[in-house]
Amino acid sequence: MKKIIYSQNAPAPIGPYSQAVMVGNMLYTSGQIALNPDTMELVLDNIEAETKQVMENLKALLEAAEMSFEHVLKATIFITDMNNFARINSVYSTYFDEATAPARETVQVAALPKFVNIEISVIATK
Repeated sequence: MKKIIYSQNAPAPIGPYSQAVMVGNMLYTSGQIALNPDTMELVLDNIEAETKQVMENLKALLEAAEMSFEHVLKATIFITDMNNFARINSVYSTYFDEATAPARETVQVAALPKFVNIEISVIATK
């Protein structure tokens, strides 16, 4: 049976979707963009700040499910410019232990919601 996971510390959904869904021990998050959950304003100062906000939104969802980044099995990263990959990775890597980091894919796309530069979703398990 699925359980909807909600956190006030992550952006509220702006459409017909849930922030995250738990099925058994598996957590599936919706893609997170750099919306500040307190203001619902985008954090677009630079790609590092944008990535940090995305990761903090994911952290809030993981915590709402009583998990942490150690529980993440797979991350999917969508970016609009592959030239930002190294800068994104420098922030992303601070959230994981390299020895136990999740599987990951990074894909360049033409555009993302609200014309942000990055969107990340994760799958985690307890």
